[in-house]
Amino acid sequence: MKKMIIIAATLLFPVSSMADSYTIDPSHTFPNFTINHLGFSTLHGRFDKTSGTLTMDKAKGTGSVDITIDVASVSTGFKKRDDHLRSPDFFNAVEFPTITFKSTKVTFNGDGATVVGDLTMKGVTKSVSLAVDSINCGMHPFSKKPVCGFNATTTLKRSDFGIKYALPAVGDEVALSIEVEAAKN
Repeated sequence: MKKMIIIAATLLFPVSSMADSYTIDPSHTFPNFTINHLGFSTLHGRFDKTSGTLTMDKAKGTGSVDITIDVASVSTGFKKRDDHLRSPDFFNAVEFPTITFKSTKVTFNGDGATVVGDLTMKGVTKSVSLAVDSINCGMHPFSKKPVCGFNATTTLKRSDFGIKYALPAVGDEVALSIEVEAAKN
């Protein structure tokens, strides 16, 4: 009798869909930053190695993001500056080889989302909020696999993460942007 009740309940109230999971495509994911340089110009930099996962269930309004950035992959187009950014003055890539972001809350709004989570950089973890202007999902024209992409942005103070070298000459406020493409698992 119990089995018949369970079968009937399953037919009447089907299990809701699970969240879709995705793996970040490192060749199409681009964490980058800008910072004021000595009041004269804006310095642009990026990280060339990124990995991670994300889940989305837009119907339920739930999701998660987990991103790992390889600090040693920092690139500004000038080797001497990149080596200095890897040093203990800035990111300290030997002691802290990764920057991570792990979401704690995802709120979908229209075509985009707000993703709140813990950003850990140079051993310091702070809550940050990423604004996602749009989430674009569809069939990839070449791989024929489902793919989603989005751009997430935030502004933070590097001093909050213990990166204080050359303040205030080199700006404290950093604009961070992460362009992501991820393939469905």
